[in-house]
This record gives sequence, structure tokens and C-alpha cells, in this order.
Amino acid sequence: MKIVIVDDHAVVRQGYTSLLSSMVDNCSVSEAESGEELLSLYPRLLPDLVIMDVGLKSISGIETTKRLLQRFPQSNVLFFSMYDETPLVKKALESGARGYISKNCRPEVLVDAVKKVMSGQFYVEHELAMKLAMNQVAHIDDKLRELTQRELEIFIMLAKGLGSAEVADQLCISSKTVANHTTVIKSKLGVHTIAELVHLALEGGLIRIGNQHH
Repeated sequence: MKIVIVDDHAVVRQGYTSLLSSMVDNCSVSEAESGEELLSLYPRLLPDLVIMDVGLKSISGIETTKRLLQRFPQSNVLFFSMYDETPLVKKALESGARGYISKNCRPEVLVDAVKKVMSGQFYVEHELAMKLAMNQVAHIDDKLRELTQRELEIFIMLAKGLGSAEVADQLCISSKTVANHTTVIKSKLGVHTIAELVHLALEGGLIRIGNQHH
């Protein structure tokens, strides 16, 4: 496995290089001190994974990732950073990275993150993931508070995969009433399709994958 570590502090790069070399099998680690250096090295090295600091000088890790993925869409980027503020973590993941860990994490967490990302999964350090989830749920909670009790019931039933006729049957109301409620629910939540409703319900923790009605 070929890894490139991008950090503007030589001591940090060397520390992580020796850590990964000793803890990950068949691993060769290269180093870059800036986003620019990574972008020039990448075509020659074609690494399996880039471990990138967010706060690089000149062009940031987030901007570097965007540029890298424009040129090499299959690239795997794992962020590691001193910063753990939710908006920054979110922005970093939105750039197309496969994961985010804190520089304060234990060595085993870094190794686990590398293995998970290399197996095609996303990896966000547990504490950061919890903060992200809480932030996301707070935002969704604000939207859900606008729903009446009946609208919330219908929203959850639709998100679980029930059709309008089944919802009408269970609530002893007409299909037309369900359709009217559905229109109001979509409007209040700012969504247009049932798929978006399902996504919102999953993000809000109201349903879980595998919970849908069949």
C-alpha cells in the first residue's frame, strides 16, 4: 500500500511515517509538505491513500483535495487535523474526502481509519461523528417541530415505506387526506420526493436502515 502524508511540519510527517510503517503491513510512505507538492507528486506516485492536514499553508487541505479529485476522481483522502469544529469537519468531508480523524487520536485509530478507507468505507473518528450527528439532528429537529402530531405520524409511516393507501387504512382516514397531509409535510420540510423524506428521517434518527416496510 502506498501512502502520502501531507503536512507542513516535518516532525509530524516523520512521526506518522514511522508509525504507519511499523503498524501497517506492506506499507510505503512518502511525504509532501504542501498541497502544491502533493499535486505535482501525485501523478508519479499514484498512491492508494493520501493522509492530509486540513490547515496547510498556501492552499488548504480542503482546496487541495478538491483539485486532486477533479484530476484523479478515484483518489482516497483521509484528513487528520488539530481542528475538530463541526462546520470544518463537515466542509472537509464535503470536499470528497473519505474520512476525518483528529491528530489527538490514538495510533490504533489512525490505523483503523486507514484500513477502513482502503476497504472502501468512510471513517470519521467516533467523537467527531457524534458531534456531526448531534449537529445534524438539531438542524432536522427544528424542521420536525413545525409538523403537527398527525403530520409527524404520516411522515414516519411514509419514510418506513408505507404507501398512501396503507397509511390511510392504518389511521382510518381517506387517501385524499393522506395526500393533502403529504403535500404539507413536504412543503414544511423543504423536500420534493419520498426518497428525500426517507433520507431526512434516517438523518434525524427516526428510522434506521433495514427498518423500512416490505
